[in-house]
Amino acid sequence: MSSYEDCVAQISVNETLTEQERTVQLVACIGGEVAGGVDTFFLVYSASLVFFMQAGFAMLCAGAVQKKNVQNTMLKNLLDACGAALGFYSVGYAFAYGGSYEGGKTTFIGNTNFFLMGVDDYVFWLFQFAFAATSATIVAGTLAERRQMAAYLCYSVMLSGFVYPVIVHAVWSYTGFLSPNNTSPLFGVGMIDFAGSGVVHMTGGITAFIAAQILGARKGRFYDDRGMKLKKPKSFPGHSIALQVLGSFILWFGWYGFNVGSTGEITNAAASETAALAGVNTTLAAASGGVAALFANLIYVERKTGEATFNLNFAMNGCLGGLVCITAGCALMEPWAAIVVGFIAGLLYLWFSNVLVKKCIDDAVDAIPVHMINGFWGLIAAGLFAAPRHMERVYGTSENVGWFYEWGRGSGNFNLMGCQLIGALFILAWVTAIMLPFFVILNYLGWFRADALEEIVGLDISYHGGSYQSAEAVKDEHLAAFNKRKKDMLRRRSSGDGNRRSSHGRRADNFEQDADVEGGFGRNGSVDNIVAH
Repeated sequence: MSSYEDCVAQISVNETLTEQERTVQLVACIGGEVAGGVDTFFLVYSASLVFFMQAGFAMLCAGAVQKKNVQNTMLKNLLDACGAALGFYSVGYAFAYGGSYEGGKTTFIGNTNFFLMGVDDYVFWLFQFAFAATSATIVAGTLAERRQMAAYLCYSVMLSGFVYPVIVHAVWSYTGFLSPNNTSPLFGVGMIDFAGSGVVHMTGGITAFIAAQILGARKGRFYDDRGMKLKKPKSFPGHSIALQVLGSFILWFGWYGFNVGSTGEITNAAASETAALAGVNTTLAAASGGVAALFANLIYVERKTGEATFNLNFAMNGCLGGLVCITAGCALMEPWAAIVVGFIAGLLYLWFSNVLVKKCIDDAVDAIPVHMINGFWGLIAAGLFAAPRHMERVYGTSENVGWFYEWGRGSGNFNLMGCQLIGALFILAWVTAIMLPFFVILNYLGWFRADALEEIVGLDISYHGGSYQSAEAVKDEHLAAFNKRKKDMLRRRSSGDGNRRSSHGRRADNFEQDADVEGGFGRNGSVDNIVAH
């Protein structure tokens, strides 16, 4: 039945209406149904753009890793989407929004709507699922080329099914203690994170940081085969800069769904104005961040070496850093402020990327400085630059606004900035409290890191039966040692060794005695010990 026929059927029930009244009600009914359909399509389209970011992450990660690890990296990005869908369907959405309604009592976590029972607004679930998948995918690039499949599945489901939803509930639901939509918001304003600088990106970035610390660096990145620290860290250039650029453009494109789509609707004047501003600010912040990172690095390198170098990777990640930081306040800032915020984001990315290298923390795609640092900066930026007229339009109040605007009023009102800082501390504390012991346990069980020989020959060969032609930089003796080990494992299995474990993090006890596990499979161990056996 069409909208027109449905409305005619509803109005025809009331026979007391005059012809004019029938016409007015018919027009209003049709307009309401069409508006609802347009808003639904808007969210479906926005969710599609956000989900398409998974392709961007996949291309970026695939281009940033060595050729011998491409298949493994791509599969993990695919599993992100699968794990997030199942986790968010079963419990994630319930923890995030279950039992949340306007005017409800403040709660720490949702407690209804498990497995989408009692949920009618499916398009809202679809949109929120795409966000959950994004948060989980951030971690994938950081730990590339050295992590086991079992570990990836475990933390992907944990993050999207439990850790991330609790933060969503706190900040975005009607009953979250940090939510600006709460009947009694914190400090009268609540935490402002319009599209997820903190909720999505800071959460994923902190998780990546914790995991990278526990997992350790790729072999040869900071230490040689004898465990001696290298004077200069060894770089592992990705096999395709073209894929990295493609991935960056896809992410930028998908970010319009991220930020513009967070308006939730498009059919009223206020929402359409908010959506347009969010799109403009998203564009300007990304452009400003890319330019800042590119030319700041250019000036630094030229002063240090005397040679000007335009670094494409820094430009790409500067753009992504700008996108991350503007996500919190994209609908609340003036365009000039978006340029300032994005410019600072590009500089912050460069600074913290160098900090990670100095601290010997290996981030294969620089996701930590892009998402963790600029996610935090995005929250602070919203606390500084949230304009009164935009706060009034989006949240219905301009009593507490950005700190710079408060100064302009002659006030030192710190309420909004205080909420932003408390929100950032909550995200840090919650993610650390759950994910730190989680990764420690995974590491203790031997499920986290691939062993040294698997890492050297490449995870494509180790996990997926990849072609040896993809391991162009692998020495023949390492391939021979890997093949020998596979044959030994198969022989032990066929002989019924009760203590055997699979080669992926669960090696046979007898084989561990043959190989120098402490030296050969540790962060600083010698690979030659493995080959010698």
